Amino acid sequence: MKPFTVLAGRAIPMAEDNIDTDQLCPKQHLLRLEKTGFDRALFSDKRFDANGVERPDFILNRPPWRHGSILIAGDNFGCGSSREHAVWALVQWGIRCVIAPSFGDIFLQNSINSGLLAIRLPKEKVNSLVGDALSEPGANWTIDLSAQAILPPRGESVAFEIDSTRKERLLLGLDEIALTLRHQPDIDAFEVRQRREAPWLWRATRP
Repeated sequence: MKPFTVLAGRAIPMAEDNIDTDQLCPKQHLLRLEKTGFDRALFSDKRFDANGVERPDFILNRPPWRHGSILIAGDNFGCGSSREHAVWALVQWGIRCVIAPSFGDIFLQNSINSGLLAIRLPKEKVNSLVGDALSEPGANWTIDLSAQAILPPRGESVAFEIDSTRKERLLLGLDEIALTLRHQPDIDAFEVRQRREAPWLWRATRP
C-alpha cells in the first residue's frame, strides 16, 4: 500500500449527502476478478452515458477537476453496501483523500486498507471548503497528514483529528497483511514451537 504523507492536488467539490458505494462503484463492476482496473468504474453511471461516452456536465469530466485528488463531499459519504471496490475505484482514479462531515462505518474501515485518508470535519467547515474549491477550481491544495492540516490555496490552515493508529498505518503504508507481517518473528517462533509440541497438526492430510 502506498504511504500517505503529504498530498498536493486539486480539490473536487461534490457536496451531496448520502453518496453511497453503489454510486462510487456501480454493481455491474463487481464481477471483475482482479483488484485493478476500477478507475473507470468510479461514478460510471454518472460519468458515462449508455454508449460509454463521457457526460460533459459531470464534475469529474470537467477540466478543472478531472485530475483532482481531494474530494470534498456531504454527510454520510460511502454509506450503503460493504464493497471494498468503492475505495479501490476512488484510489485508482486518483483520489487519495475525502473530506466530509461523516462516513459510512464500513467504508471508513475499508479506506484505511487502501491508503485513502478520510477526514471528518464539522459540516459548516466542509461547506466553507466547498466554497474555496469552487472559487479557485484550478488551484493546488495540500493535505499534510503528519501535521494533521488541510492547506487551501488561500486562507488559514484547517486542522483535523485522526485516530493515532489510523494515522500511523497511513503514514507507513500498512494494510492489514503488512500490519500482521510486522510480527513475523513471533509468528515464525510460534510455528517452530507448535511443530515440536504438536507435530500431528503439520502432517499432510493427503499423500
